[in-house]
Amino acid sequence: MSDARPFVVGIIGGGQLARMMYGPAIRLGLHVKLLAEAPGVSAAQVAHDVEYGDYTDPATVLAFAEGCDAITFDHEHVPTTLLQQLEERGIAVRPGSAALVHAQDKVVMRERLSALGMPCPAFQVVASAEELAAFGERIGWPVIAKTSRGGYDGKGVWKIDGPQQAGEPFEALASGEAGGGTTAGSGTSGEVQILAEEFVDFTRELSALVVRSPSGQGVTYPVSETYQDRGICAETLTPAPGLTDERAVATQQMALRIAEELGVVGVLAVELMEARDGRILVNELAMRPHNTGHWSIDGAHTSQFENHLRAIADLPLGDPASRASWTVMVNVLGGSREDLADGLLHVLSRDPQLKVELYGKAVKARRKVGHVTAYGPDLEDVRARAQHAAQYLMGDLD
Repeated sequence: MSDARPFVVGIIGGGQLARMMYGPAIRLGLHVKLLAEAPGVSAAQVAHDVEYGDYTDPATVLAFAEGCDAITFDHEHVPTTLLQQLEERGIAVRPGSAALVHAQDKVVMRERLSALGMPCPAFQVVASAEELAAFGERIGWPVIAKTSRGGYDGKGVWKIDGPQQAGEPFEALASGEAGGGTTAGSGTSGEVQILAEEFVDFTRELSALVVRSPSGQGVTYPVSETYQDRGICAETLTPAPGLTDERAVATQQMALRIAEELGVVGVLAVELMEARDGRILVNELAMRPHNTGHWSIDGAHTSQFENHLRAIADLPLGDPASRASWTVMVNVLGGSREDLADGLLHVLSRDPQLKVELYGKAVKARRKVGHVTAYGPDLEDVRARAQHAAQYLMGDLD
């Protein structure tokens, strides 16, 4: 009998993404070590090797990383300089700091992708309301303003309809209400800037999810169509209806090229906008398992979470193909039903093929507390099943 120790994956962040990595890690024989924010958070409820602390504190993170073969993340908020310190100590960071900064800083991401010739909205870093107003006059109103760092689920993003609103992002940044920090500047050392972008008249949003290993192997999931509800992902349809094979393949190839050029290890989610004029433009990047890939847990031969872990351990990647013609995932957001488990009797008896994933979170208004997945040969039927279950669990249906 071999007494070799298992590969140790350190996960920073205790949210639902870390929680959903735990099951695949068990199946692969990997040991998960978790740095959680506080007792009782989503992943800490299932992991057995848990430490608690501040992921921005160098001493805490460096001590946590001791004994880990690789570090990965539930979120993208660990400071870049701290990740560089881990790498200097010889600890594998997945993805590396040089890659992750493109998901942490939207200005860095826009400038790099544009240099690579990737399709992006017109953009400009603006240091004042006057510069934002001048950008709007040049590009045409409305425009979008974003904080370069931070921001999530709609925070740190503004639609600016005219020059009279140009001061709003800077006022929010100064007050700390922008979700990205309180300092605007040159962008060095993680300083927060305001990024102005053209307002894209898009017909829908898409997500291209790929996985890349340290050895350079890459796989790509079918492109999904995503629906947002006030900045929060509400629903995904996979594959994206009406997307031609040619455009789907081109989009997947673009996502794979981005992963390769940036040196991503693990999951890369490329969030896209399909414009009314036919362009498909890169909106955001995420370098971790992503909400738009949750459908893959039950709808793909190998889930995004398992493939993310396979990549971290440099194991051969699994088949990302769909199990069924259509898969629909709908997020369960906090609503009027406080006891989610109480709603399972109805949704599971009504639809025995339905898959439900609850995150162990207290129900709060519009908080992601779970998701449901349905799949089958008919999109309309699959979508109706998933929407009914999610609405029931949120208390929207009796």
